[in-house]
Parts: sequence; structure tokens; C-alpha cells
Amino acid sequence: MKKYHIGIEATMDVISGKWKPLLLCFIQTGVNRNSTLLAAIPELSQKVLSEQLSQLVHDGILERVSFPVVPPHVEYHLTDYGQSLTSILMELCHWGEGHVERLSQTEAVELETNL
Repeated sequence: MKKYHIGIEATMDVISGKWKPLLLCFIQTGVNRNSTLLAAIPELSQKVLSEQLSQLVHDGILERVSFPVVPPHVEYHLTDYGQSLTSILMELCHWGEGHVERLSQTEAVELETNL
């Protein structure tokens, strides 16, 4: 039996990882194909993208939709359960925007995009 000390530990178990929060934010705004996700996050490799998406599908956060066309077309969408993370993710985005603004007063830092 897996035990968590507090609720945030269970949340982080699902959304932790360098790219998962970014992927979820982009997917909730309509960037939902492998190619568009890779373009949105150039530092992300195809291998890591596939692993992170598979984990999110396994955890019930994302749904993988495959279209029977050539070349293959796959999209990812938040499930109803995944939608329940939307407000949490948006709060993290807003906090990060404020943090970057604060940092920019003393060091060279910028935010590429606001969601």
C-alpha cells in the first residue's frame, strides 16, 4: 500500500516531472499533438515527451485519441478528471508570472509566453 504524508504529495506524484506541468498547460490551451508540443517546448525530446504523455494517460489525466489516417494522427486531451487540475495549474502559471516579474527587477530573466 502506498502512503502519502499529505495531499500535495499525492498531487505531485501525478504532476511532478520537468515537463508534465508544461504539457498539461499547453494541452489545456489546445496544443495537443506531438509535433505542436515539441514545437512549443524545443528542449523536450520525443522520447521524454512520449514517456510523460504515457504516464499522464496511465494516471487518467489525459486521453489519447488516435485517428485512422496516414500519416498517423494522435491528439491528447484532458479527461474530466484531468480538468480538475486546471485551476491548480493556472494558479501555478500566475504565480510563476509574478515570480518572473519580481526576478526581472534584479536579474536578466524573461517569460516567453503567458497562458
